[in-house]
Amino acid sequence: MDKYKATIGLEVHAELKTKTKVFCSCLNSADEVRPNINVCPVCMGHPGTLPVLNKEAVKHVLKVGYAIGANIADFTEFDRKNYFYPDIPKGYQISQYKYPLVSGGELAGVKITRVHLEEDTARSTHDTGDYSLVDFNRAGLPLMELVTEPVIHSAEEASNFAKELQLLLRYLGAGDANMEKGEMRVEANISVSPESKVLSQKLGTKTEVKNLNSFKVVEKAIAYEIKRQIALLENGEKVIQETRGWDEAGQKTYSQRIKEDSHDYRYFPEPDLPKLKLSEISEFKKEILEKELGELPWQKRERLQKNFALKAEDAEIFVQSKNLADYFESVIKACKSNAKLVKLSANYILSDYLGLLKNDTTGATISKIPPENFAKLMQMVADNKLSSRGAKDTLLALFTEGGEPEAVATTRGLIQKSDEGELIKVVLTVLEANPNAVADYRSGKESALQFLIGQGMKATRGGANPDVLKKSFVAGLAQVK
Repeated sequence: MDKYKATIGLEVHAELKTKTKVFCSCLNSADEVRPNINVCPVCMGHPGTLPVLNKEAVKHVLKVGYAIGANIADFTEFDRKNYFYPDIPKGYQISQYKYPLVSGGELAGVKITRVHLEEDTARSTHDTGDYSLVDFNRAGLPLMELVTEPVIHSAEEASNFAKELQLLLRYLGAGDANMEKGEMRVEANISVSPESKVLSQKLGTKTEVKNLNSFKVVEKAIAYEIKRQIALLENGEKVIQETRGWDEAGQKTYSQRIKEDSHDYRYFPEPDLPKLKLSEISEFKKEILEKELGELPWQKRERLQKNFALKAEDAEIFVQSKNLADYFESVIKACKSNAKLVKLSANYILSDYLGLLKNDTTGATISKIPPENFAKLMQMVADNKLSSRGAKDTLLALFTEGGEPEAVATTRGLIQKSDEGELIKVVLTVLEANPNAVADYRSGKESALQFLIGQGMKATRGGANPDVLKKSFVAGLAQVK
């Protein structure tokens, strides 16, 4: 049996975050639930109307290009992609074909073919029985299409690439890319062939699986399609070039239509939009746009691990949530970047504080506890003023009621008792009440000491410093006959 290798290329569509649509002044509102509200003669394709290009949408695509180290076009133009479907009001889509804004580049180890700008289609609803409904609010939204080279070889690799692209768009402020809202849609071109043919660059017939709307679905659909194609080839059958969809209920892909080639769309230059010479437009100059990029996800990932010695998995949680990362960095700034406090802060933020936020029903945000107060709490832990239990209780009180950490901990009796003179009194009381444990310890049972320390912690309601308490018990046992 031949060993097969999968080859995958992705096409990702992402709606861009702008105030208005790409060719008209209708609002670009992801929160609008009323159908056909944000529409006008331009985005509805009425005769005699003319499109006007949204500069902000172009800037977003160019920033993506600079972020991935791509080639930025100097000359670019738009084209008409002709096809007929109810969600295309003009009977064609304004897109880019021969002269995209961006070409080349690399993201997450995957080479990019091109990134271009086009208009989104309307949204169709087919689950109404004998008819379909079309909502044109989405028609004309600025849509970025990114096409990768066919260099991906697993479903997991494809999903990871899509996640990194979503993260990049969010860091750049180019789009929210929420897949569950349809703001980012993934299409996968998949082929399999024997490894001997892959080595000679002879790839198999590809199928395209469209509109994959979650990272899990991306993985499941690609994995299924790879297995389906291998089974066909093993049975001596041919893979047909076609477009397929994903059936979530059946957990399988299904045929939709024979795949079109580019010539089927009869591309030609859009006559109603001017051709662009980007170097002549001040807002699109490289030095301006590169300054606006800010820190990119992979740069933050590397910096957090290098500067703060964070574990890779902890750094990744911060990278995935910019707000959380900003809060963490505000806390460690207040801690003056003390290495011990940095480690404590990361641990308490990622476990205890995130747990409180996830279980909260009042809509609290990460900044509910000011970073300065969180830093003071960490300092108290580092100074052994609070035990782990005391720190958790103080954190909960700060979250629910607010206040200054030291005052809150003092009021609740959570400050650790480290005065040996005070603790020895507790120790002597515990030893007198537990003669059997004392006898066991003297006969060599070390576990008896742990029992006695536990009784001491109970007597101080967890307020004793464990190290000082242990030292006091050893001293107390030496005194008691």
